[in-house]
This record gives sequence, structure tokens and C-alpha cells, in this order.
Amino acid sequence: MPEVKSTCPYCGVGCGVLVATDGSRITGVRGDPGHPANFGRLCTKGSTLHLSTGLDGRVLHPELRMDKAAPRQRVDWDSALDHAAQRFAGIIAEHGPDAVGFYLSGQLLTEDYYVYNKLTKGLVGSNNCDTNSRLCMSSAVAGYKATLGVDAPPCSYEDIDHAATLFVAGANTAYAHPVLYRRIEAARARNPAQRLIVVDPRVTDTARDADLHLAILPGTDVALFNGLLHVMLWEGLTDPAYIAAHTEGFEALKDRVRAYTPERVAGLCGIAEADLVTAARWFAAGPTLSLYCQGLNQSSHGTDKNAALINLHLASGQIGKPGAGPFSLTGQPNAMGGREVGGLANLLPAHRDLADPADRAEIARLWGVDSVPERPGLTAVEMFEAARAGRLKAIWIVGTNPAHSLPDQMAVRAALDACEFVVVQECFHNSETVAWADLLLPASTWGEKDGTVTNSERRISRQRSALPPPGEARHDWVIGVDFARRLEALLPQRGRASLFPYESAEAIWNEHRATTRGRDLDITGLSWAMLDAAGPQQWPLPEGAAIGKARLYEDGQFPTADGRARFHAADYLPPAETVNPRFPLALNTGRLRDHWHTLTRTGRVARLWNHAEEPAIGLNPADLERRGLRAGSLVKVASRRGQLILKCQADPGVRPGQAWLPMHWGSAWLAGPGVNGLTNAALDPISRQPEFKHAAIQVTPWRAEHHVSLLAQGDHALAARLRPFLARFAWASLTLSGRDQPVLALHAAHEQPIPAEWLAELDALAGLDDPLATLAYQDARRAVSKKAHVVDGRIVSVRLTGETAAQDWLKELIRAGADATALRPWLLSPLANPPQGCAERGRVVCNCLNVSESEIGAAIAGGTDLSGLQDRLKCGTECGSCLPELKRMLAG
Repeated sequence: MPEVKSTCPYCGVGCGVLVATDGSRITGVRGDPGHPANFGRLCTKGSTLHLSTGLDGRVLHPELRMDKAAPRQRVDWDSALDHAAQRFAGIIAEHGPDAVGFYLSGQLLTEDYYVYNKLTKGLVGSNNCDTNSRLCMSSAVAGYKATLGVDAPPCSYEDIDHAATLFVAGANTAYAHPVLYRRIEAARARNPAQRLIVVDPRVTDTARDADLHLAILPGTDVALFNGLLHVMLWEGLTDPAYIAAHTEGFEALKDRVRAYTPERVAGLCGIAEADLVTAARWFAAGPTLSLYCQGLNQSSHGTDKNAALINLHLASGQIGKPGAGPFSLTGQPNAMGGREVGGLANLLPAHRDLADPADRAEIARLWGVDSVPERPGLTAVEMFEAARAGRLKAIWIVGTNPAHSLPDQMAVRAALDACEFVVVQECFHNSETVAWADLLLPASTWGEKDGTVTNSERRISRQRSALPPPGEARHDWVIGVDFARRLEALLPQRGRASLFPYESAEAIWNEHRATTRGRDLDITGLSWAMLDAAGPQQWPLPEGAAIGKARLYEDGQFPTADGRARFHAADYLPPAETVNPRFPLALNTGRLRDHWHTLTRTGRVARLWNHAEEPAIGLNPADLERRGLRAGSLVKVASRRGQLILKCQADPGVRPGQAWLPMHWGSAWLAGPGVNGLTNAALDPISRQPEFKHAAIQVTPWRAEHHVSLLAQGDHALAARLRPFLARFAWASLTLSGRDQPVLALHAAHEQPIPAEWLAELDALAGLDDPLATLAYQDARRAVSKKAHVVDGRIVSVRLTGETAAQDWLKELIRAGADATALRPWLLSPLANPPQGCAERGRVVCNCLNVSESEIGAAIAGGTDLSGLQDRLKCGTECGSCLPELKRMLAG
């Protein structure tokens, strides 16, 4: 069958994907060589998309419970949506429209977004429509609006090739946007004179490649940017002509940054004065392209950070020309599309401002409603705060996982407990939020959906369906339209026609297109037919234009009342939560290379776990030593909001006094509320984005006498059965690994002896309950018991209790499917190292070609260089995501 053109559902790079099917399942994917975002490249996540598409663990039919204490029961769609419409209508009638809310996702298609935004603001009459993009991009939105007038990234990926200096701030591009990083590597290879400055508290793989790494103290970005401008002013490196012709507010900013001397900024940021001066000179020389992401956005002062960086571009004239400009990298595949349709609680379609009466009146006219509500709606964190307080009675959650992804998880879960009616529209059962659903609705997902997305460079692409939705699953927009029509019948309509006459996703998109006429993002010259014929297009593309605009503000005219950009004068303010003797460490959270968000999709693919198999907090070796800890030991991590038990690891890239923890670990994979049980919900006063990037924590040793490890062949079905055990233990982690043969590992520790009935339950789940089919060892005096199930000479499952030294090499045996006949005498022995002839491969560095750290290390020890590694082991020759790590290993 012919391949289907689509896009990748992960980061905001917007990679084109060609999808192969056999008519009933997706059999493979490859990068689309004709897509201008990636030219055929995919990262490890994108290249394994087909492995995430099985039906195990999918939500396939509606489920409803009439009582929160009762289990959900399967119902038909009419019953589900009639009940939802009646509940929402009743709550609106009794408590008003602001008693309900819709919480959406940056993974929705533009058409989905448009329907739910119109449903909330046009039909219900509330602005309580927000999205998880609030958690990643709203400070970027606010920063663009405060300085350039509208939320419009002015750059394109091609600017990477034209820049003399790349200024990467608050972004580990090598991990979070690996395909884009391949483009950076290629540009630097072609132009060795191109400079790379990286601003990041951690020594990341991106920072290791930098010509200059500014390892600032967490949260001091505004001080740094003000200090850079101070140096530019002192050395005459600004562009006075550009400032005079195209901006306003520079005198106030100049007065503000006068106090940010190199000496003061070096002290505030923890960097060398000479490095600050060098960075200012390189930036001002230009052309300079800044690339930034969550390190700036996820802050209680994120708007100031974004705007202070844009100040540097305006002051030095580094905008509106090839290789120059402030380029915010989006974290989700369609966060941009959601922003375009106004899918945030303070926005209206096509970059209209909710606070502007004329904008509200125009949208009311376009939608055919009397008015659009004036009061801003509840943003993401505020929506759940209102539910916990009893003000928000019903919430409809679409394609996102707030019981994992929002900060201060104990408060979020209390809110879900308190909310009268919770609707969850979801693809996968492994989303933590599903547990709170009173009504669970099955939604289509990637490979099944049909519509459009917009990437970081304002490029609109078609995402096409390769297969129909399975079971009773429906497209998100179809669910929204069906519900809206039922709700219309229950609300006062004043005789008007339905607001939701759509019969196709294209019809929705056409209405969205009409709202953009005359706006900065005008796409009235674009159509689905053009996207099909000519491929992805950038906006603006107004009627009469043949092609979109690659670069904005080339004429120095900005979409403000007077056509001038605005400087934003902000002082440095510390993070909302400071460290102290009780909580002396600053916690930073972020992404792993091969996982994404809350693991509902990447967690289904065993090989994506191989690079980082277990949840662990990274500390500087000096902080480990100070606390009497060794790498791999269990620790209690506590903040003012909650605590977790997990392993620690030495990370020399983290400065003393700081800690780093991947954001992906939630209660589906780890005992407790997950990483965001620790994080801070303090909000930026303008963007209302929470401060994920800084929380004060304490790390102390944690010990338990009683340990158990279960290793077994299996994947989603077994994981679902093992997941309830996580809540029984003080520490427990559930992980997946392997390649052709996935292996699940449940590791747990308990402060009391592990009940025999728990072990019996685990044995039954892993096929270890038949004494005639298992090897067993028991030492009751030492509370040690072990079992192994061997089939045809190969280990299928193992359970170790009381003594677990052999767990790593036993897991490798199960993964490899190796013949273990000769090792039978050793299978239940207390050996931390494998017997002779049984090599342990260790962590996989190259996931594409399954090349391990030990194999690469042995080749390097033998004198092999990078080209030799690529030639001999083939690592780094496919997606390239492992290249920064290969270079790090070669550097020693």
C-alpha cells in the first residue's frame, strides 16, 4: 500500500513522516525527505512511532460511572454524550457558565482546538478553555506580545544556516529537539566560524558542544540578559539607527540596565565577567539567532526572561534579516496551532486580544453569537485550584494528563477528587488521569487523525489518517461537535442555527481560516488543496500570495498601534521559592533524550527505555559525598509540597547545590505522586505559567531492609496488572526495556517484611506460581526467596526477594532470550556480576542500532575515533541522537 504523508506527534519541530500500513496496522515509518522541517530525518522517538500503535492499552469504548465510588461501566456513545450534556447544562443553569471548564492539549490538531475553543467561549459563554501549552509556551507568547506586538516567531529553521552566532538559552536542543540539533551540527560543520553560546545551569550535551557555556545559577536569566545589554551599551555595540527608527521605550530600559555591571552580574549569575563580555560582543556582531525553550518559559518570571532576551535583538538590530531573530522553540507538535485559534483562557482566534472590546465583538460576529465573555478564564493551574475550592464543578480534559503533568500534584489530585464531574477524553489507559474519569471517552490518536498542525517556524502541515480509529474511538473534533449539538438543545439558543454545522475537519479549518483575514497570521490564500499539492506552508499567506513568509519584520514594521517594537524594562527577581537550610538544593526538571512528556506513548516502546531505564535524581558528586550517598542508593527527595523515594546518581554536569530530575516519571511508573509532587505551582503574573524549573528540595538517605525485584517478559498488558503494586510500597519503580523481547522490571522496597500474599500475587502474574515449572530457593531465616521460570532453556521470569544482587545480568539474559541451560546453577545465586561467559551489555547509547555503552567503550579503548565507531558499530549513522554522547565518550 502507498505510504501516507503525516507529521510526527512529538516536539514542535514538526517533522514530516511517511507512514506504511498493511491495511489493518501501521507497519513502519520513515522521515519524509520532502518535508522542509526535517528533510527525512527523525529522532529515536519519531522513528519508532509504529511500535507505539498497538491496541493493547487503548481506550476503545465509552465508560461511565454514576457514583464516584463505583467502577465505570461500558456505555454507548448516545448515553455517554447525553449524560455529559445534561450534567454540563445542569451545572451551568445552577452555578453559571464559569462553573465548567475545558482543559486541552498541544497535541490536538488545529481543527480539534477550534471546536473546543468555540464550544467554551461561544456556546457555554465562559473563557474557561485552557491547554497544557500553558505549561510550556505561555511565557513565550507573553514575551512576543510584550515586545513585538503579537505572538509570532519571526524566524525560520533556515536561519540556522545563516547565523554567525547561535545563542541557545534554557534549552537542551540535543535532547528536546534532536532533529533541529542535527541541523545545527550540519551548519557548524559547513561553517566552522559559526559560534555557539549556550546558557544553561547544567552541562548538557548541547552545552558540551558550545564555544561558550554560560552556566548561570538557576533563574538568573534576566540578570544575564540585562548584563549583556549593559556591556553592549558600554562598548557601543548597539544599533542606534534601528532603535530610533523601529522601537520605543529604550531610554527606560537603558536606565534599568545601568545597574547591571559585569561585576554585579557575574556575582548574581555565578559566571566569569570575561565570559559575559565575550558573549555580548559575539551577540552584537551578528547575525545572531537565539533559540530558547522551557528554561526561560517555566518560571515565575518567564515573561520577563523572554522579553529581556528579545530586548537584545532589538537593541542590536538582530531581527528581520537572515540568521537573526528571537526563535522560541515549541515543546509540542501543535502548541502553535492552539495559539492561532485562541485556545488559551486569555486569547481569541487569530491573535485577537480578549481584553479588546473590538476583538470580542468581531469574533462574536464571525461566530454568530451575541457576545463573547469579557472576563479572562481560568488558566491551567487556576482551573484545578478552582475545582479544589468547589468553584469549578465540571471539567472536560482532552488529550492531556494533568494527574502527572501539572505542578504540586497532591493539590491537583485533591482537585480531581473534589470535582463533581470529570470527563477524560483519552487514547491510552496508562494516563494517570484516567483513574479520576467519571466519563471516559475513547479518542483517535496519531496515525488515525486527519487535520493540520503548525510547527515552531509557523509552518502548517497536514496530518493524515493512515488507518481509521479502532473500536468505538472517535476523532476529538467529532466528539466535541456531537457534544456541542446536544448541549445546544439544552441551553437557551434564541432561535439561532447550530454553531457547529461541521461535517468534516476541512470545514472547521475553513472557518478558522476566515477568522485570520487581515490579521498578522492571515492564511486566506491557503487551502487544504494547496497543502496537498505544494506541501507544508508558512504563514502569513494571505489571499493572492503564492507562498508564505519565511521571515517577519524585514521592513522594521511591527504589528503594534504605531508600528514600533517595545522594549521591556524588567529587573531581575529571584525564583518564587528560595533554598534554605531545610531545603538546600535547587531542583531543575526536564526531558530525557528518548522519552516524551508523561510516557503515555513513548512508555509503550521498550527500546525507548534502554538509554535511561530507571527514575533517578542527578546530584553533583560532591553533594553525594556530603550526604554519605553512593550512586544507585535510595534517597528521600522532599519539597514543601511532597516527597518521593527514588535512586540517586552522580551527575558532574550539575553544579553543587543543584539537582536534576527527568519530568517523565509519574505514578504510572513510580510509587508516589511522581516528579511533579515536588514542583512549585507559583505562576508568572502575566503568562500564568508555573515554575517547573526551580523548587527547593532536600535529599536524604533512605533505607529499607526488605527488597523485591520481579523481571518478566511482557509489555502493556502485564504492566497494567503490575501497576497497582506501586502504591503498596514506599519505593517502587516499574520499567520497560529490551528490543525484540520487551522485559518489565518491578523493583520495590518496604520498611516492613513483604507480606507472603503480595509475593504470591506477583508470582501468579509472572507465571512463577507452578512449583513444577519453576526453580526456587528459600531461606526463611534470612527472609530470602527466589524463583525463576525457565522455558526451553530460556528464562521467562525471575522474582528475587531479600537478596537482589543478580537482577541486572538476569534482566539481560531475559532481554536477549539467551540459552541459560549452562547457567542454571547460578540463576538464583547472590552474584552481582554475571558468571564467566555471560556478558552484561549495560545501557544502550544508540537506540536505532542497539549499540551499548560497553561496546562503544571497548571500541574507544582500542583507539577507535568517531568515524571508526560509525563505520564499525554503525552508531550515530541513523537518526544521530546519540552523536553528542558519542563525542562526550570520546572526549573522556
